Amino acid sequence: MAEVTDPSKYVRERTQEGRRDIRYPDAPEPLAVPVYDNHAHLEIADGDDPLTLEQQLDRAAEAGVAGVVQAGGDIDSSRWSAWAAASHPRVLAAVAIHPNEAPGYADAGRLDEAIGVIDELAAQPRVRAIGETGLDFFRTDEAGRPAQFESFEAHIALAKKHDIAMQIHDRDAHDAVLQTLERVGAPERTVFHCFSGDAEMAHLAADRGYWLSFAGNVTFKNAQNLRDALAVTPLGRILVETDAPFLTPMPHRGRPNAPYLVPVTVCFMAAELGLGVDELCAQLAANTLEVYGAFED
Repeated sequence: MAEVTDPSKYVRERTQEGRRDIRYPDAPEPLAVPVYDNHAHLEIADGDDPLTLEQQLDRAAEAGVAGVVQAGGDIDSSRWSAWAAASHPRVLAAVAIHPNEAPGYADAGRLDEAIGVIDELAAQPRVRAIGETGLDFFRTDEAGRPAQFESFEAHIALAKKHDIAMQIHDRDAHDAVLQTLERVGAPERTVFHCFSGDAEMAHLAADRGYWLSFAGNVTFKNAQNLRDALAVTPLGRILVETDAPFLTPMPHRGRPNAPYLVPVTVCFMAAELGLGVDELCAQLAANTLEVYGAFED
């Protein structure tokens, strides 16, 4: 992959599938107690009139979303994430080679080089997580899995080396992810980004001291497993994210997602948990700061 000489100019477009509605949803009622979006991909341009990074952050602030953890998935997006965090006090960065990208780097003989770039980026003060890394057995076949395991273990080592958090991508690989964390030893602050397991896995993850980050898909009709998981997760282990521009919460499913829509998911979660929205927001904000540290230096 070609290097980005000016990270600020790196933006890629989201592929528009089928007859998807690409209008941004109306803004929800703002939260009275600010929270943070724990995982977003703001380098991806989406929608009928794509928002700039500044517009994303301004809309988020108006909605009561005080900051965003911007996540990388390859060399270019990780460099962009580090640049965004260094340039904006409301952004922190996570950097990594996504598990679905790892086999391509390995096939090109560049996986070690790519991990070396992530190592360099992770030393920057506003890079507060390694992510997203992990295992994906949905999009990567058996042939690509050794590279995923190699990359995952290398990323675990980087999170420990730099004493920062780790955001895990886990798709159809729950047992393998958990076993790898047990075998290698998980970083002190380990987050399951866009948690996709069930109540049993949520119990196990929380018992091991991991955080579970819930995205807009917790609102989907067919996601009872996520609601069951949310119900049994201790409040001190819950985070919220958008995974923008993906996983837009109901009733806007399929439309562009953005950090300003976090309140939709938070209000849904509060109702599911039988909590006041302000109470949940205060806990979510405290959890985020515990995992990633302060946004404004």
